[in-house]
Amino acid sequence: MDRILRFLTWPAALYIAGTLLWYEQYKLTGNEGSVYLFTILSDWLFIHGYEKPFRLFVAIMEIAASIFVVLPGTRVFGAAFALGVMSGAIFFHLVSPLGIDPYHDGGALFKEACEVWACAAFILIVRRDDAIALARSVLFRQGRA
Repeated sequence: MDRILRFLTWPAALYIAGTLLWYEQYKLTGNEGSVYLFTILSDWLFIHGYEKPFRLFVAIMEIAASIFVVLPGTRVFGAAFALGVMSGAIFFHLVSPLGIDPYHDGGALFKEACEVWACAAFILIVRRDDAIALARSVLFRQGRA
């Protein structure tokens, strides 16, 4: 069973990467909808006028998570990275004026964020020994610095 679950981290990783990379076309090109969402967020965070750097920063983070999660050696790190980025997305959808359904399409963007979050969590659970080792490594380095 463990072998099957570990194999299933591949489609989970590909789903994460595919979903995140799909939306990069909108963030990187300054699509009207993406600009709208990040304007709402930047204004809500009192960083008026910083929509573009905020949007591009999120895009870069999502691209990095996408790359890390599909590489076997960095899959756990990529899953943790994607989980963090999607936790932020879910948080902002829930507590900001953005809301769950900013495009009035039934909350498709929010649902996909939740699906990516679930896939990342799945990878971390299946590869929990690697995830714990990574966490210990990070915490150990932090303690020594």
